Amino acid sequence: MSARTTATKQKLFDAALKLVGERGAASVTVDEIAAEAGVAKGTIYYNFASKDALVEALLHHGVEILAGRLRSAEGSEDSLEALVDEMLGFWAEYPAFGQLLVSELWRTPGQWHGTLSLLRDDIVSIVRGHMKRLSDAGRLPDGVEVGTASAALFGTLLVIALDWQVFQPERSRAEVRDSVMHLVRGLGPAR
Repeated sequence: MSARTTATKQKLFDAALKLVGERGAASVTVDEIAAEAGVAKGTIYYNFASKDALVEALLHHGVEILAGRLRSAEGSEDSLEALVDEMLGFWAEYPAFGQLLVSELWRTPGQWHGTLSLLRDDIVSIVRGHMKRLSDAGRLPDGVEVGTASAALFGTLLVIALDWQVFQPERSRAEVRDSVMHLVRGLGPAR
């Protein structure tokens, strides 16, 4: 893929993400995406077969970025804190992706529900690896399943990030991360 094609696709992703995050995928048109990206409508169809294909590629693109960030946290001294920080950083940089994810996941059965389920599973599996290491170290409360803890942490961070962006934008990422870590560490067995 040429640098120009990559740059054009990124412009289309950025425009689609902005509009879809604001209004949902179903209510955004190809004409609006093209206008927001500053390209001709044909450019979208040259790069993607349809608006649906663009949104599907957008979902995959966002999850790939998030997954890369979460994997980078695995080697950290406190991998759970690094994972929380990376996820909050992603939501801060791409708040519209969080809006898209939440709106489309709740639109059941939505057009992209199958794709979103697979992508969610990809992210939760990375979180599950972190939770498994905590469980193996005896740091999860008795009776808490690794799968439940993984989904709970992912969901908690998504909702906290949206709350932070919408209702508490004056808070720093570090403040939000530290609050989450106090909560998470307070849920473990007494030491």
